[in-house]
Amino acid sequence: MNRVLGIDYGDARVGVAITDPLNITAQGLETIQRNNSDKTVLRRLDEIFEMYEVDIIVIGMPYNLDGSISNRIEPTEKFIHKLKCKYPNKKIEIMDERLTTVAAHKTMNFLEIDKKKKRSIVDTISAVYILEMYINKNK
Repeated sequence: MNRVLGIDYGDARVGVAITDPLNITAQGLETIQRNNSDKTVLRRLDEIFEMYEVDIIVIGMPYNLDGSISNRIEPTEKFIHKLKCKYPNKKIEIMDERLTTVAAHKTMNFLEIDKKKKRSIVDTISAVYILEMYINKNK
C-alpha cells in the first residue's frame, strides 16, 4: 500500500505530512520555505517522492470560516494545477482546511512549544491535521 502526502500550502511556507505505510496515521514531515517560488517546493516534493511511494496528494483549500472564497484560494488552485501537470500519475484530493492553523496553534500551546519554534512548525502540524481529516473521511 502506498502512502498519502498532505500539504498545507502557504505564501511563505508549505507544510508537509505523510501517512505511515498502512495509511492509518499521519506524521509531520517538514516545512518547506517557498522563497517566493513553487519550483523550490516542487523540487523538494520530487525528493520526497523518491523516498516514499506516494499515490495520493491531499492539499488543504483555505476557505473563509463562513465557507466563502478566501484570497488564498487562487494561489492554492494555481499550485494544484502545477501538481496535476507535474505529477499526472498521482491522485490529488482537496480538503477543507478551515481551522487547521488554529488547531495547530492550540496543540503547540498545550505542548508549551517555544514561541520562536512555532513559526517553523505550524504549517507542518496543519498538514498533519489536513491529512488526518482525509484519513478519517476515508475510513
